[in-house]
Amino acid sequence: MFKKYPILKWILIVSGSIIVFLFIFGWWFMSLLPIEEMGTDLSTTQTIDLPYLSEDIQPSRGKILAIVTSTATMGSTDKSTGYELTELSRAYYVFQANGFEVDIASPLGGEPPVVIDDDDMGKYDFAFLNDSIAQHKIKHTIPVKNINPDVYEAVFFAGGKGAMFDFPQNKDIQNIVRHLYQSNKVVGAVCHGPAALVNVTLDTGRPLLENKKVSSFTNNEELLLIPDAEEIFPFLLQDKLVAQGARFNEGATYLEHISYDKNLITGQNPWSTWILAETMISALGYTPKHREITAEENAMKVLIAYEEGGTQKAKELIKQISTVENKPLARQLIAVHSVVAIMKGSIGRFFNLVSLTSYAKGESKNI
Repeated sequence: MFKKYPILKWILIVSGSIIVFLFIFGWWFMSLLPIEEMGTDLSTTQTIDLPYLSEDIQPSRGKILAIVTSTATMGSTDKSTGYELTELSRAYYVFQANGFEVDIASPLGGEPPVVIDDDDMGKYDFAFLNDSIAQHKIKHTIPVKNINPDVYEAVFFAGGKGAMFDFPQNKDIQNIVRHLYQSNKVVGAVCHGPAALVNVTLDTGRPLLENKKVSSFTNNEELLLIPDAEEIFPFLLQDKLVAQGARFNEGATYLEHISYDKNLITGQNPWSTWILAETMISALGYTPKHREITAEENAMKVLIAYEEGGTQKAKELIKQISTVENKPLARQLIAVHSVVAIMKGSIGRFFNLVSLTSYAKGESKNI
């Protein structure tokens, strides 16, 4: 048959070779991941297990208000949503560790819907789930209509796609933001949290966002994950911020990035939460308490080094972190970004990031 149809023979050979190559490459790619570390059970972590929270207790410095969404589904779809646990838990503990009591509010009050991404969960996030005080607060959030903004030194808006639906038109949220901002207190928001800012008008009659440098989840980030986002959401957040006169400050896709404009501090995505919360502490006039940088944050540093200086700069940083400083580095996050590169059609970037993941694995053996 192959003699009669030689093209069929070559199609089968090429197809078989591709399948074998993809199988071998996939096996090798998986071998780059720290499977044992990724399988470590952190679910029983308690706050007492975290020196950042249990040692060097700071004096009381007042209260910070955290606000989360009450929306459980995306518009008229059946897609579930809520607040992002990691965006709340990490900011909550930065505020607490630096001497601030944290109250949690939501548009409807009570227990809000939550989004938990197992792949992103770290020890602080599990500690939050096991923290009886924090859990009581999040299961009994204060309705924003009952909030007296005079009580707080700052407000923080956690993200989660639900924020796109119940933050923008909420008059009580607008009043809280306006009052704190005009009182020279600190307003912070991360990822979709800046949706709380889009309709805030100051006493001057001008939009809060006018000529402000801000960041949020970008159009590129939104549309890569949800191609029909323009039909699902009432607006794309980046577009809305710009329409309100903001100077949008866009960082690399899914990498840590914040904007700091006087007492307004905004972050691009969930990976920006740590630095955003600590920048809020600085804006409140305090030096943030020392915190051991997480393995995920170190991987972010490597990805940013690659973005700004290329492969060699990233390799130098990997060696510095893993070999010289003997610090943890979540190389699986670099691998995830290689997959994002494929999704964006960037083959060269994919292979560069896979190469960095392999290099990080090699350097980890020196620890």
